[in-house]
Amino acid sequence: MLDAIARLRRFNRAVTREVGALDTSFLGRGRPLGMARVLQLVQPDGTDVALIRDRLALDSGLMSRFLRSLEREGLITTASDPADRRRRIARLTEAGREEMAAYDTIGRDSAARIIARAGSRAAEVVAAMDLIATLLNRDQLAIRPADPDTPEALACLQAYFDELVARVPAAQPGMFSLPDPQSDSYRPPQGRFLIAWSDDLPVGCVSLRPLDGAVAEVKRLWVHDSARGQGLARRLMTAIEDEARAMRVSLLKLDTNSALTEALALYRATGWTATAPYTGLPADTWLEKPL
Repeated sequence: MLDAIARLRRFNRAVTREVGALDTSFLGRGRPLGMARVLQLVQPDGTDVALIRDRLALDSGLMSRFLRSLEREGLITTASDPADRRRRIARLTEAGREEMAAYDTIGRDSAARIIARAGSRAAEVVAAMDLIATLLNRDQLAIRPADPDTPEALACLQAYFDELVARVPAAQPGMFSLPDPQSDSYRPPQGRFLIAWSDDLPVGCVSLRPLDGAVAEVKRLWVHDSARGQGLARRLMTAIEDEARAMRVSLLKLDTNSALTEALALYRATGWTATAPYTGLPADTWLEKPL
């Protein structure tokens, strides 16, 4: 059996070939992969050129050449930011939006063909790809505020409820509904809802809602399987505690279940202590943390 390093290098070679990383015409659209990735990161309403360069780890000279080529094709425009002349903003043109739509169609068709090769193991293969991509994107993972009723937030909440039903004996499917009837309490100025993003995949969430005065409750902490073991749950808890401090909250509470052993270990390791019960099933453990 090949060792782990040899297997990883084999995987890298296979991916390089399959995605066309060495093609001069990525997906048959007449430009290499690097230039196509730059185009894909430009938003119609504008994207900071420095952010694109950092996201793709490109040197300034290569980034400039890509931008000039895309401008000559009429796919983007670049201009100084009126609010900060040191920043340059790239924007998609109408032709650029059409080109992006073509890339998206071809890319989705190509991805579907690859997944179809896996046959009955497709779900297993996709889960493995999620794990690898989340690991590789670990340094670019971002936690951002979100509305609790967006499709991405609802997907996170559904996964969270599914896990409760699977792991907590007292949790029954009928206990949970979406959209969440309490969603208004997770919106500013009352509360907060945060999503962790790995590229364009939501891989975690956590929320905060007011209880009484300067007391608030942390709810819905969830991390995607592919992102576990990387410290994301701790980062989400730190982020929501920071939000609570900014809202002048002095005491946090949460309820959980003893079956969720990983979550309990995290809470106890980060200063949460037992408090009196304040909710019912499926919770059987109640904690608090002064800020």
